[in-house]
Amino acid sequence: MPHHVRKPLVRTAVAVACALVAGCGATAEPDAKPAGRDASKPAASPSVRPVRPVTPVTPSAGAPLAGRTIVIDPGHNPGNFRHTAEINQKVDIGTNRKECDTTGTATADDYTEAAFTLDVSHRLRDLLKAQGATVVLTHDADRPYGPCIDERARIGNEAKADAVVSVHADGSAAGNRGFHVILPARVQSGAADTAPILAPSRTLGERIAAHFARATGTSPANYIGSGTGLDIRDDLGGLNLSTVPKVFLECGNMRDPKDAALLANAAWRQKAAHGIAEGIGTYLKG
Repeated sequence: MPHHVRKPLVRTAVAVACALVAGCGATAEPDAKPAGRDASKPAASPSVRPVRPVTPVTPSAGAPLAGRTIVIDPGHNPGNFRHTAEINQKVDIGTNRKECDTTGTATADDYTEAAFTLDVSHRLRDLLKAQGATVVLTHDADRPYGPCIDERARIGNEAKADAVVSVHADGSAAGNRGFHVILPARVQSGAADTAPILAPSRTLGERIAAHFARATGTSPANYIGSGTGLDIRDDLGGLNLSTVPKVFLECGNMRDPKDAALLANAAWRQKAAHGIAEGIGTYLKG
């Protein structure tokens, strides 16, 4: 779940081709919580579910993504809950100042968002490397906490990434189901100027939404994005400070029992990674 407080005036949805894609049927930062989400998320300790071991990857024949750089941003950090003072320090996000990071949310049985995002990010990294891409992770649980949201944006900028995807899961109320992709709003304030990345970020988000729906069999969120699976935000530092195409993906709602069962399932997480990889690939290949 990204680190944010939602601003209702910027919850603008955009059209997406997802409705035309087979399989978009019903489901079978630091950024603080937006209004309407579960404000009582637990600051749980990391889940006992192990992160999937990373295995060597051999680029496939043709390497269709050779020469491309992709940054994957696993939301939150398993160690954040032990460093609340540090992650509560505020940083500049262009439009205002917000906390460095948050702990993220968790399922009812304490499968944490940080564990989920890292697992999906590892799977996604493997798939993209197999296609020849250069892949950079903003972190790999190799630091005590963070990185802060402004540093996460800098990592993508300094890598001159062709695409950046920040992987998250939401913490909304039970009954709120489905995924959504967060796109940058037009922001020109202080260090933030999103004008150059608006169009490519929208295209990246649309491609990921369509392929994620098809790969996972899940639907766009029934509570955000007016059914399109796309939402525009101006309160996320990771988007405001980006100079390269970037989106956030909320893969599902960890506080809904049915979504939580999917998110905790390793086979489903592999499908999620495939959907994201396919969306990125079609975006980069035009």
